[in-house]
Amino acid sequence: MPNSAQIKCINKDPREDRHHSITHVGGYADKQWKITKDTAILYIERGEWSFYTLVNGQRAGVVVAIHQGRKYLKTTADSDTPDNLLSLPECP
Repeated sequence: MPNSAQIKCINKDPREDRHHSITHVGGYADKQWKITKDTAILYIERGEWSFYTLVNGQRAGVVVAIHQGRKYLKTTADSDTPDNLLSLPECP
């Protein structure tokens, strides 16, 4: 069973452009962490880690998706916010 971590922040470039992909995801548990999008994708695909968001009390799993041949991260469908990752604050 993979380790599990809550993603609590993201970095995008540029931040305000909803059409550019996330570059980094991060969070904190025992200590603060931040990894690249590509590293998160690798961990998910290897089954080493699973990630999730928690927005307005709704948990949504993070999965790898492909659009026009490029891999990206997105949350599974939930009943609250369809863009849970994009609504997270900026990582330091």
